Amino acid sequence: QVQLEESGGGFVQARCSLSVPCAASGPTFRACAMGWFRRANGKEREFVAAMSRSGGTIYYADSVKGRFSISRDNARNTVYLQMNNLKPEDTAVYYCAATGAVIGTPKKSEYDYWGQGTQVTVSS
Repeated sequence: QVQLEESGGGFVQARCSLSVPCAASGPTFRACAMGWFRRANGKEREFVAAMSRSGGTIYYADSVKGRFSISRDNARNTVYLQMNNLKPEDTAVYYCAATGAVIGTPKKSEYDYWGQGTQVTVSS
């Protein structure tokens, strides 16, 4: 069992940066691949980034590639989403998710545990 809690959301201006951490509780964090998803108002939840258990395999959505970075600190049971050069279209609720698979995937259905989400609003 893994419990996830995002923090660090807020209001930022376009072209600024924001780091969103997700703290995990439970003994199995190191055995989980991790993912970030987001849901904009009126839209479906979409994939943002994913990282394997070891951190050696990473995927990004095309819309954030080159601007966002996922990382994990297994000693702190935390996964991070560093967001640079933010755009108004990045405005959404951001969720972290965990899966017992070795490699995280872009598929929502592959994830077993979800956080409550944190709101990120980017103004133009």
